[in-house]
Amino acid sequence: MRKTVLAGMPLAIMPLVTMLALGGCSEPAPAPEVEETPILMQTGEWVLTRKTTGYNTPTVTPEQYQAALKQTSEDKVCLSVDAEGLPDVAAMAGKDGTDCTYKDKMVRKGRMIATLACTAGKGTSEIALEGNYTADTLTLGETMTQSEGGGAVLRATYDLSGKRVGDCPKG
Repeated sequence: MRKTVLAGMPLAIMPLVTMLALGGCSEPAPAPEVEETPILMQTGEWVLTRKTTGYNTPTVTPEQYQAALKQTSEDKVCLSVDAEGLPDVAAMAGKDGTDCTYKDKMVRKGRMIATLACTAGKGTSEIALEGNYTADTLTLGETMTQSEGGGAVLRATYDLSGKRVGDCPKG
């Protein structure tokens, strides 16, 4: 008889084990993630303002440094934005380089981090950008390092801000 009772134990426990195992299934399934609408800068006419916040060369004098800190430039540009959401590289480089390309880049949820590789005079310039943007504004920190013959000859930092003011002029 003892063998019969022990043999029947697994059958008696089975419904209990099944209830415990399936108990977790009664919880509601998590809601599907809602895909956020990407934030993209809009193509159009933009006013870009660069305020110099730092300026350093091997031979900079205190007077030159102070004069550089007073520099602010404002450019009205027709800014194009590609399918990835990247603004025109030439507009981002401004006067700090030509023939620029994005060396690395990340634009996502209103945040931009990028490095530009450019030609500058007899050498090259590398421009690091980091900051935030909306469809019609941007606020970026910019660090530009100009090099010749493998050595840095100028490093400048800027606050770069921009505002879309309308569509590009036709013509």
